[in-house]
Amino acid sequence: MDQKAWTIDDHLQDKPDASVALYHEFIRLVEACGPFTYAVSKGMITVKGTRRGFAGVKPDARGLRGYFDIQRTISDDARITSVSPYTKRLFVHAFRIADLAELDEEFAGWLREAYEVGQGGHLGTPREG
Repeated sequence: MDQKAWTIDDHLQDKPDASVALYHEFIRLVEACGPFTYAVSKGMITVKGTRRGFAGVKPDARGLRGYFDIQRTISDDARITSVSPYTKRLFVHAFRIADLAELDEEFAGWLREAYEVGQGGHLGTPREG
């Protein structure tokens, strides 16, 4: 069974222009955090730091859905659709984005926190400030 490897282009193919634009803006925000790699599967485009994956997205007909992992919970934002504990120190936040304005500085801050997790920042002693 020779299964085709999924690519980013596969995820973007036949998606509305608005969803593709959301994906590109999400990646721009991740790029602003620092170097990362991709792990692409049929279910998700995952972005990885030096230690682990820290966020993932999937464009669809309604925009962008995805997740990020951070060390606290966010429960008071409409973009966050669910929060689940992943480990004692990490919480997986599922999100839904339908408009470019939702990828704002607050969202970028969450991605910066997630990027630190991808770099191993959640291991060891919690950092100050």
